[in-house]
Amino acid sequence: MPYEPPTHTVERSLRATTGAKIIAGVDEVGRGAWAGPVTVCAAITGLRRPPEGLTDSKLLTIKRRTELAGILRSWVTSYGLGHASPEEIDDLGMTAALRLAAVRALDTLPVRPDAVILDGKHDYLGAPWKVRTVIKGDRSCVAVAAASVIAKVQRDKMMAELGIDHADFGFADNAGYPSPVHKAALEERGPTPYHRLSWAYLDALPQWRHLKKARSWADASVPEIEGQLGFDF
Repeated sequence: MPYEPPTHTVERSLRATTGAKIIAGVDEVGRGAWAGPVTVCAAITGLRRPPEGLTDSKLLTIKRRTELAGILRSWVTSYGLGHASPEEIDDLGMTAALRLAAVRALDTLPVRPDAVILDGKHDYLGAPWKVRTVIKGDRSCVAVAAASVIAKVQRDKMMAELGIDHADFGFADNAGYPSPVHKAALEERGPTPYHRLSWAYLDALPQWRHLKKARSWADASVPEIEGQLGFDF
């Protein structure tokens, strides 16, 4: 399906209106998974023409996404990756875990960005970062699209490695997201050490429901944005 390539429009606007010179695009992957970390990539690209075919990672085949990630790692000015573990997600909630992972990603950059373009409509990063949120920024903004591809390929690789000792769960194929294989393995074997134990899927597993962690962060002042998935898929 044809799609419009991403541009530097938002980045140019930020430069013109805020004086920002170094701008990072930030995107996450793993928010709706049942298992594994949430991963955030921060990418700085400047205003150079992007590699051919760059777009939201979800629109790319696995083969093309992997190839493009290899190209992007050398093409971007710099990039950083940050993760929040399943335990941190359970303890903090997804909003705070996303911020933790994003700060970790930004902190690994060789320079501190003057501004951040964040994919989506929710600013989970907040002060002191200067943030511009862009809905579907992973399709429209070059730096965010680059971050999207790098984050997705990196997390998929991590999940495949975690799944070596848990082959029945199909992590190499589903990356910890809901799937029939994943559901069947959970019903039979229960959650692995890599599962998020505050997630709603445990409500449908009577034999494993005792493992569910209470959501101590449910009444936090920051609204949660995780969009948890149960077994209805």
